[in-house]
Amino acid sequence: MDAYAELLKAEPSALRRRPAPQVWSPLEYACHVRDVLLVQRERLLAARRCETPVAEPMGRDERVELDGYAAQEPTDVSRQLHYAAQLFAHSLDRLSAVDWERTLIYTYPERTERSLRWLAVHTLHELRHHLLDMRRQLDHHGSVVPRPGRREA
Repeated sequence: MDAYAELLKAEPSALRRRPAPQVWSPLEYACHVRDVLLVQRERLLAARRCETPVAEPMGRDERVELDGYAAQEPTDVSRQLHYAAQLFAHSLDRLSAVDWERTLIYTYPERTERSLRWLAVHTLHELRHHLLDMRRQLDHHGSVVPRPGRREA
C-alpha cells in the first residue's frame, strides 16, 4: 500500500480532479480500493461461515456520492487503505488449504461460483489496476508521481 500512500501525497486539487465527468478522480479510486478491500474481506469471512454465500454487489458507483469520496482527506484515506489491506491480508493468512477452495457466488459480470483463491487474485488485480489508473491521471496532470520500482505491487 506504500505506492498508494505516495500517490495520495500529491496536490489535493490534483487528487480530486476528474479527467472527465464519468471518470473517477485519483482520490475516488483510492477510496474505492479501500472499500473493495473491506468488502472482499467480508465476502471471504462469509464464505468461511456459510456454504456458497452470494456476494451482493457493493454499489461501487453509488458509494462515490453516498460516502463523499471526493471530499475525504487524502491522509485519512491513505491510513484507512493501509488498515483495510492489513485486515484483508490477515483474513487471507488464516485460510487453510481447504478454505482456499471454499466458494461464493460472484454476481459480476455474470452470476458464477468462485473460490476464495479466485477472490484473492481478483482483489490483487483490482488493486494493481486502480493504482495504474491513479498514476496515469496524476502523470497526465503534471503532478509529481514516484516512479515504480521493480518490486512494487
